[in-house]
Amino acid sequence: MSREFYLRYMAACNAHDFDALDRFVDADVHVNDEWQGLTAYVAGLREVVREFPDYHWDLRDLFVDGDRVAARFADTGTHAATGRKVQTREFAFYRLAGGLIREVWVAADHDEIRRQLGPAPAP
Repeated sequence: MSREFYLRYMAACNAHDFDALDRFVDADVHVNDEWQGLTAYVAGLREVVREFPDYHWDLRDLFVDGDRVAARFADTGTHAATGRKVQTREFAFYRLAGGLIREVWVAADHDEIRRQLGPAPAP
């Protein structure tokens, strides 16, 4: 994988152009050691953007070594339901096969996002 390939992938994600991800992500992609497939992968990203319409992955570090990539992000977004701005940290590791992302291991601080959103409103 080249650095430029990954930067184009991130540009598509940040443009929320998820229909373009088939140029970067294998149809048989695995996430955190479980088969997900491209359709579910894209659906997960669309869900993030539904909840946070301005979601942005700010790439802070990128390491490429052959078919492996490690990336560190500072993510930001505004929660659609509350208008609250959130930020969190995320780490992702990738393995490519056939020129596409085949495996992804990702860890984001979802507890930090929940903390920033505050308690759920009472019913």
